[in-house]
Amino acid sequence: MPAEFRIPIERFTLSNGLRVILSPDHSTPVATVYLIYGVGARVEERGRTGFAHLFEHMMFQGSKNAPKGTHFKLIEANGGALNGSTHPDFTDYFEVLPSNKLAVALWLEADRMRGLQVNRANLENQRQTVKQERRLAFDNRPYAVAIVERWPQLAFRNWHNSHSIIGSFEDLDGATVADVRRFFQTYYAPNNAVLAVAGDLRPEETRRLVEAYFGDIPAQALPSPPNLTEPPQKAPRTGVHRDPLAQVPAVIVGYPGPTRRTPNYYALVMLDIVLTGGESSRFHQRLVKGRQSVIQYEANLGWPFAGPADYKDPGRYAVFLLHKPAFRSEQIVKQVEEEIRAVARAGLRRRELARARAFLRSNRVRQLQSSRTRAAALGQYELLDGNPDYVNTELDLFLAATPDEIQQAAREWLAPERRSVLEIVPGKKQEGR
Repeated sequence: MPAEFRIPIERFTLSNGLRVILSPDHSTPVATVYLIYGVGARVEERGRTGFAHLFEHMMFQGSKNAPKGTHFKLIEANGGALNGSTHPDFTDYFEVLPSNKLAVALWLEADRMRGLQVNRANLENQRQTVKQERRLAFDNRPYAVAIVERWPQLAFRNWHNSHSIIGSFEDLDGATVADVRRFFQTYYAPNNAVLAVAGDLRPEETRRLVEAYFGDIPAQALPSPPNLTEPPQKAPRTGVHRDPLAQVPAVIVGYPGPTRRTPNYYALVMLDIVLTGGESSRFHQRLVKGRQSVIQYEANLGWPFAGPADYKDPGRYAVFLLHKPAFRSEQIVKQVEEEIRAVARAGLRRRELARARAFLRSNRVRQLQSSRTRAAALGQYELLDGNPDYVNTELDLFLAATPDEIQQAAREWLAPERRSVLEIVPGKKQEGR
């Protein structure tokens, strides 16, 4: 980040392996507690899909000294907000509240890390909640099944990468109390977590609270991570998904992504901004306004489950495009390829790269102005990179990507033979498909 916006960081590790990052900011009397665990959908086993997401719900079902409902009541009664989310490579939880109530959030997070209530009643309650969430948020929402289930199956060959993050009804029904307890004991350990606290805090006092609440929670022996390696993709892949809820057709176009923190990673993120970032981007100017073929689109390195900050390879750079019915999906794919090939052949205009850099700089500064997004960034950089100071230095690494590197990323990483395309067609699913 620019020097005038440098984020202060204090980093230490408890004897049980819990990594802690403190970042004081006294501009507003608010603080965020962000706890991220190194467990996501990609560690799940066959027959146990959806466990990471199910367990995110279980974490709000009460703990040893905070019975069911207490977590929500205490945070909300103190003027705060809270939530959790499940990702391919981690699960995270946060509380935002007035800074003079910081100890409440720290105590609640420590209590459920130490002694979550895992019993048959809580499991059955959350099993039904997750199944209902799937019905409402995925099965009955246009494009959701294509994005969450069909796209990973097409894009990846390794089961750990390709299975659904939400899980199946069959696997959810098969979960036992013993399974859930084992999952908790295996992954919800201090040595598999990062605690980031940002906002109006006093570092010495906060450190004392963290050590008092978390210091005596025992570490656990962590299992070896699964092998996520993907075979090289040497030929294009295609698929069709018929969506009875969709009103207009759509298409997903994606390519295998580079290793995190390599020059290609930085170059591809900058290329994405050139192609899709804002109303001055090539896609908006040429596909939405020019050809008037695309209605709207979204894209990212790591789409649909991640962005550059939490992207972890193996992953994909992908673009989701809603398009007008007058255009066929192959025409949309051709138009996307034409824009990519234009960069690969001729590179970037100086003004275009300057715009992309300004776009990224503006977004990054805006994203890090709240204590919640700042704490999340610090926690994710520590978990994924072992270096929370990327919050201060990463922007310069993106901005340093040269025109030649960006052109090469278009030529090499977004090559046609590496492409996967999922066509989403409005209409009922055909028999046998």
